This record gives sequence, C-alpha cells and structure tokens, in this order.
Amino acid sequence: MFLDGYDITVIAVALPTVTKQWHMSSFMTGAVSAAAVIGMFVGALVFGRLTDRLGRKKMYLVNLIGFVVLALLAALAQDAWQLLAARFLLGLALGADYTISTSLLAEYAPARRRGTLMTRLGATWFVGAATTYVLALLLLPLGNVMWRVMLVLGAVFALIVLWMRRSIPESPRWLAAQGREDEARAVLTELGDTTAVVTETPASETVSPWRALLTLPLVRFTFFCCGFWFMYTMSYYGITLYTPTILEQVTTGTRGTYTGSLIIALVGVAGAVAGVLLVDRVGRRPLLITGFIGMFLALTTLALWQNPGLTGLVVLLGAAVLFANSGPGIVNLVYPSEVFPTPVRATANGLATAVSRIGAIIGTLWLPTLISKWGLHHVLWLFVGASVIGLAIAVGLAPETKGRTLEELSAAHTRRPETVAVKG
Repeated sequence: MFLDGYDITVIAVALPTVTKQWHMSSFMTGAVSAAAVIGMFVGALVFGRLTDRLGRKKMYLVNLIGFVVLALLAALAQDAWQLLAARFLLGLALGADYTISTSLLAEYAPARRRGTLMTRLGATWFVGAATTYVLALLLLPLGNVMWRVMLVLGAVFALIVLWMRRSIPESPRWLAAQGREDEARAVLTELGDTTAVVTETPASETVSPWRALLTLPLVRFTFFCCGFWFMYTMSYYGITLYTPTILEQVTTGTRGTYTGSLIIALVGVAGAVAGVLLVDRVGRRPLLITGFIGMFLALTTLALWQNPGLTGLVVLLGAAVLFANSGPGIVNLVYPSEVFPTPVRATANGLATAVSRIGAIIGTLWLPTLISKWGLHHVLWLFVGASVIGLAIAVGLAPETKGRTLEELSAAHTRRPETVAVKG
C-alpha cells in the first residue's frame, strides 16, 4: 500500500509544474489527476475477479511488474495526453493491488490481530503519500524535472517491493476453496502452523461471485462497503490530490506549498496510526462513525470560513484528513475482507474499490473546473454532503467484526461454513 499512496499522491506534486509547462486547461488538469483513479476503477473490477480465479500470489507478482513498467512510462511522457494514458494504465495496477493485498493479508491474519494488521497495511498508504512531499522538498532544486525523477522513484520502490514479495506463499484459504486441500496443508505446515483445520467446500454450494454479492444475504454488505467507501473517497481524493494546488493560492513560493502539504500529510499519518492502535480495541464501527463526524465538522467550518489563509487551510484540511484516516480511510481495507467469504473476497474487494473510485473520480476530475466557476468554499459543501451520507450509512449498516474469525463471520453472513478454519 506504500506504493499505492506514493503513486497516487505524486501527481499532486507534478500538477502545478506540468499544468504550466504544457498550458493545460482546467479540464485537462482534472483529467490527468483522475486518470489513475479511473484506471483503478477498471483494474479493481477486472483483477478482483481474476484474483479469485487464478490465485493471490500469481496476480501479486504480475501486478508489481506492471507498477515498474508503467511508472517509467509516465516519467517519460512528453505531453499531457501521454501522461494521462500512462497514469490510466498505472491505475489498473493500483486497482489490482487493493484487491490482492487486502484479500491475501486477511486470509493469513489471526482474528485477534486481523484489524491491527490490516490497518497497518492501510497506514502504509498514508506513509507513501507523506513520502511524496518529503521527496518533493528534497528534490526541489531540480526544478521542472523534479516530477519526472519522482515518478522514476515510484518504479524503484516497486522493484524493492517485488524483491521482498518474490517468495510469498499462496493463500491456504484460497487453495482450499479451489479443492486443493493438500497444497493448503503444505503451505500451513511450511509456515509452522500444524493446528490448522482444512475442509472442502461442497461444489453444490458454489455460486457466481457477482450473483452472490448482489443477492441476499451478502447484498447488505455490498451496499455498505461500496457506499461508505464511495463517500469517503469523494471527499478525501478531492482534498489530497489538489492540496498543493489549493495551498498555492495563498502562498508565495513553491516551498511553502509543499511544506503545508507535507504537514497535512503527516497529520494524516498520525490519524492512520491512531486507527491502527484503536481498531482492535474499540472496534471498526466506532472508528468509522467518529471519522465521518470529524470530517463533517472540519469541512463545514472550512466551508463557512471565507478567508482562512494558509494557517487556517492547513489546520482544517489537516483536521479533516486526521479524522478521515483514523476512520473510513483505515477500515475501508478491513471491512470488505472480513464480511465476505473466501470464494468471493477478492471480487468483493474489487467491486468496493471500483465503486469507491467513482467517488474519487467525481472528487478529482471536475474539481479544478468547479473551483474556477464556483470557488473553493462552495465546492466544499459537496464534500460536507458526502460526509453526512457516509455517516448515515455507517450508523445504519456498519457491523462490528472485532475479534471474530473469518469462519465465524462467514457462517453468520452466509449460513455456511468457511473453507479453511485456522485457529487463533
């Protein structure tokens, strides 16, 4: 997830420079910013299903190779259209990574620590985003080529992660769901777990993943995961992918813009850390509800404040990001991997990720045009409304999954046993 956070946020650093270099219109600026997010929509849907069919490990490695190649292509772009195309293709890999990494980790993590481990994964996204601004400040002397160097660094980071992931084993839960129980037992034995129990799912209980997600009993969780994640990303991406552009309006230099952006990003990391520490203590539901309440209060205050200045913008945008990252931005990776059973887990993750990207597209593609026509304060009310709807979905539908095994959750939600029961 570090790669996802870095590769998504790096375009925020590039936009002020490339917009001037290539004389981009407001719409083209929004299109370049949203290109990776649009790619994520497609990638999450396509690769989520492929991950359930072909396995977690195989798709994991293919996905990382895509990161390397496509980040380099983006760095070599000679005009806005080339950058847009490269970012869209990179978005395919980003969307795939959401579905693969979350499904794999959920299927390995013990119940008592699953929330903590998965929110740690989510927290690395925000570390990657903050790293973008640290590098931007360090590489500022490079001038107009800085953004190209930063895109190349994205490929370097991907190579490092590829090396680290090269020997990762396949998910034993996925293997057992395919009827490959002996291989599942072999993986568990290799990992030193001799207490695991592997059982086979009867073929008659296998249904189409899409049909399962859109009918009872899972449709409730499909609507919940897609709904709250959609509302969160519309606000979050609208703010974070344009943070330097927004701050540029009230600062006199590039260094001040990136410094303010870094402060907001670091506050976001603090929020994610808080979420990691609390998710297995207070639970998923309280974090989600509190996060949306905090976003609503911070964004409403900012929308009502006509001239907040640099300090006001940094404080209130930082507050919004703090609550977002400690709530919906940290449990969005947890819920889809917990409430859906193994045979459809990656598909469900892909669907929820894809729907959330629609919210992100709304928050990024049209934001420059809307700000130029209506002004920032009026546009902020769109994000306030998203926070209110997200809060309503959380209050009405969010289950509490803290401390329950995937097998218990699957049995409760589908009235059938899971494929693999792993103690702990």
